[in-house]
Amino acid sequence: MLTEAAPPARPAWWVRALSRLPLAALYWITGFAGWLAYRVVPYRAPMIDGSLAKAFPELSAAELRAVRRRYCLGFAQMLAELVKGAALSPADIRRRVRIVNLEEPQALLAQGQSVLLVAAHQCNWEWMLLALSLELGYPLDAAYKPLVNKWAEREMGKLRTRFGSRLVPAQELLPDILKRQGVVRAVAMVADQEPTRSERKYWTRFLNRDTAFYMGPEEIARVTRFPVFFIAMRRRARGYYEMEFLPLAAAGSALPSGTLTERYARLVEEQIRAAPPDWPWSHKRWRLRKSVYQDRVA
Repeated sequence: MLTEAAPPARPAWWVRALSRLPLAALYWITGFAGWLAYRVVPYRAPMIDGSLAKAFPELSAAELRAVRRRYCLGFAQMLAELVKGAALSPADIRRRVRIVNLEEPQALLAQGQSVLLVAAHQCNWEWMLLALSLELGYPLDAAYKPLVNKWAEREMGKLRTRFGSRLVPAQELLPDILKRQGVVRAVAMVADQEPTRSERKYWTRFLNRDTAFYMGPEEIARVTRFPVFFIAMRRRARGYYEMEFLPLAAAGSALPSGTLTERYARLVEEQIRAAPPDWPWSHKRWRLRKSVYQDRVA
């Protein structure tokens, strides 16, 4: 079981000061910024509008504008929740993030079987990590992409490790897993980023576009034989979420290349279609272009 971890370093003083404000006050502050980003100085509006129009051709222009508005306001709410995360107690996190079907990965961990957890940038993925750190009961290693800004990198690290999770740079994740094979743990990844040009990638139709997916989870599952679960996250109300664990692959599965990534892509698309404003449309997701000569796995 997870042993008591040393208290992590505290976030910067001004983050701690802001985090003491009521969440409603933080929502008002960031909500004003979200309104500005939608109405006054539209943030990446042409890119967001274009991506939404291709993903949801059945929606009218007015409906697409409504999705962009709700996205801007929802993303602003997440920024408020990110700051508030520096002060929320374990009881607060447990009250605000409900977890469904955690028993299945926990049972495997109790048997000495490490597990791989994959999620997407849906709703509030930062609170997802905090809630999982609290409830899992076993060591949790979370892959991440280091930020360019050293100050932001340091402060985000403090926030993310509040409840004992361990951060591992994504490029170092597989060597780290192999080096620490004796540690029974969960390895978590948010894997819907666009892969870099140097990474092996899987192409599929996603939101009505040819889309490249990062194959890191599939490669890790193949090498380690870990069972794989998808974490679906849903917004229940403002500031309240639900996480559900869905099996993707059993331990030791020998799946054809691309199968696991395709399963992941379909679940990510399903939850985006169920709640379009809760996915980060302002992220540059479709910079890569598929060549007519490329196979699905490149």
